[in-house]
Amino acid sequence: MNLIDTHAHIYSSKFDSDRDEVIAEIRQAGIERIYMPNVDVETIDSMLECESKYGDLCIPMMGLHPCDVREDFEQQLYIMEAWLNKRPFAAVGEIGTDLYWDKSAFERQKEALNIQIAWAKDRNLPVVLHCRESIDETIEIIEKAQDGTLKGIFHCFTGNLGQAKKIIKLGFLLGIGGVATYKNGGLDQVIPFIGIQNLVLETDAPYLAPVPFRGRRNTPAYLPAIAQRVGDFLMVSSDEVAKVTNSNALKLFKEIHYEL
Repeated sequence: MNLIDTHAHIYSSKFDSDRDEVIAEIRQAGIERIYMPNVDVETIDSMLECESKYGDLCIPMMGLHPCDVREDFEQQLYIMEAWLNKRPFAAVGEIGTDLYWDKSAFERQKEALNIQIAWAKDRNLPVVLHCRESIDETIEIIEKAQDGTLKGIFHCFTGNLGQAKKIIKLGFLLGIGGVATYKNGGLDQVIPFIGIQNLVLETDAPYLAPVPFRGRRNTPAYLPAIAQRVGDFLMVSSDEVAKVTNSNALKLFKEIHYEL
């Protein structure tokens, strides 16, 4: 069973001491692609170093994480847009909104998000959306921006069935990660009712490790546990989960970066 991890920060400093060993474990687990979301200007170099060293596996995106939308965000976006003009990236991400830590930054976050949505439209790229404690707000922004060309993933989906249906109606996929394996994660009330054709898998490594690895540093090597849980919800095999979610991911992330 080969799987695609659509969201993992494998370039994180949390892997600096043993990244080669972790990558070997990831390959052994059958993970064939890892899409890496950028966070801010400072993470660009480490992300691209991972691409350079593990280019058959690690594929970069470009974007400004909402928690890093600070007062200098326009300067950060200027640098990121220059990168998008310089070479291919798989998506504009990780972008979005976050009302968990600091609600006072929400207006800046919305401005940064809309700028980056425009980048994606101009380049025919998908967006990868972060929406912690702000799913409804992010859905509203996407509804206003959707002109039939916008596509992407609501990363780390933890919402309810009504929210899931709105996202699917917008033409977006749901990124399903370790929360699907949590006893009180709530996705048992969502995934069985929306269909595998609307899902992609992710780990968000090094965060949100699935059961039975919860509490450890997460890694894409744990993705099979998520695939198994999704299969249990849908009463299909892990192989079927892998086949369909991989196809969904490859259809979304055009492989233009391999022409480098």
